[in-house]
Formats: sequence, structure tokens, C-alpha cells
Amino acid sequence: MRLRRTIHVVSAVCLLLALGVVSNGQRGRERDRDRGDRGGRWDYLGEAHVDGRADHDKIRVDARGGFRALQLEVRDGAIVFERVVVHFENGDDHRVDVRDRLRAGERTRAIDLPGDRRGIRSVELWYERGNWRSRRPTLKLYGLR
Repeated sequence: MRLRRTIHVVSAVCLLLALGVVSNGQRGRERDRDRGDRGGRWDYLGEAHVDGRADHDKIRVDARGGFRALQLEVRDGAIVFERVVVHFENGDDHRVDVRDRLRAGERTRAIDLPGDRRGIRSVELWYERGNWRSRRPTLKLYGLR
């Protein structure tokens, strides 16, 4: 009788632990999907600062290896994008469609790059400040391997 009760308690504890592990794994997958992650890792590639009303910057990418997607993040103010061009190591260029305006704290979706994994030499950006006063916005660039 006592053995049977012990087996039931141990079984219930194991079941609860298993459910907790499965639940935690599911949350991690949902978080990765929200970031646009598809089994790779996001690497920080560089940043640029919006200095004036209209600006043009080029972020040189020193990271070696291929990337299959990019993501832009805006901090400290809004940025209105005019054009974004990715320059690949093989000399090809690719124009990227970015939503017109990103507010502080927003990120673009994962922006797929053409072909398989491609080496990136630089990303050229044409943009202007959105609606900011005291601090100049910072644009951060990430690449998905």
C-alpha cells in the first residue's frame, strides 16, 4: 500500500517536471519565431547615427561568413527610410524594402537576402530623422547566419 502511494507521487512529480520542460521549450521557440530566427544566430554587424535632417551612411561589415537575412533596429528616436542597399562581397548589390518609418525601440522583420548565405561587404542607408529632439537616433544592423 505504501509502495503504491510512493509510486503515484513520484509519477506525478515526473509528469509535472516533463510538462514544465516542454512548456519552457515551446516559449523559447515562440520567442525565436517572433525575432525571425530560423535555426541560425543573429550577429551584431554595426551601427550608424543619424546626425542631421537627412543622412546617408554606410555600415562596413567586418564579420566573415555568409548571412541569409538582415534586421535593422532603431534606438533613441524615429527614422524615416528612403533607401537601403546591401553590397555583397562578390560585387552584387541588392535593394532592400524597409517600412518607411521605424520608431525608437522598433525592429524590422527578418529581411531575407537573395540566394543562399552570402558574404556582406557593407550596407548603405539613406534616411532622415523622424520625430526626435534631444538625442540622435542610432541604427543597429544584425545579420542571421
